Amino acid sequence: MKINTAEFITSAVGLDDCPRPAKAEFAFLGRSNVGKSSLINMLVNRKDLAKTSGKPGKTRTINYFLINGSWFLVDLPGVGYAKTSKKDREKWRQMIEFFLYNRATLLNTFYLIDARIPPQKTDLEVIDFFGYNQLPFTLLFTKTDKLKPAQLKKNVEHYKTVLSEQWEELPGMIQTSAFTGLGRDEILKTIEDINQMFREDFR
Repeated sequence: MKINTAEFITSAVGLDDCPRPAKAEFAFLGRSNVGKSSLINMLVNRKDLAKTSGKPGKTRTINYFLINGSWFLVDLPGVGYAKTSKKDREKWRQMIEFFLYNRATLLNTFYLIDARIPPQKTDLEVIDFFGYNQLPFTLLFTKTDKLKPAQLKKNVEHYKTVLSEQWEELPGMIQTSAFTGLGRDEILKTIEDINQMFREDFR
């Protein structure tokens, strides 16, 4: 897939504020400071489509970007940001879960994981949420350029081992880097393939 156009459409604070559910949607979600905005910008080949910040918790709304005039890329708020109040964290969690479970045109969620660190409780809880509710998702390992190949392989294999304790079949996994562009083609191919099935279902 070639990205020809990418434009910001709206920021929503809840499901009622989202665009009319008429186009396929692909969400990006991850813990705060996992590199989500940088990855989105790499994916669409833009430096400033999604706002990046050195301060975690920058994204606090559901942000919609229209790609090629045909599908939406949805940037969701970061999860598990400890420096916000417990009340705000719970509010964001409920908003995200409600969106993921109820948005009819959401075809897949890409959940981002920092490849440098071991499995975190927050990440595992989110992954379990997808599995329990049978929601389609793909794991994206970020910041892989900051690891040597052997260490990256070891970390990913460790993640697979941990997930295998609960999962009979592991979810899809893609290694990415916003710096080198690693994983871009694979992510776009995943979106293209799902989009094709979506179009065929609605013929």
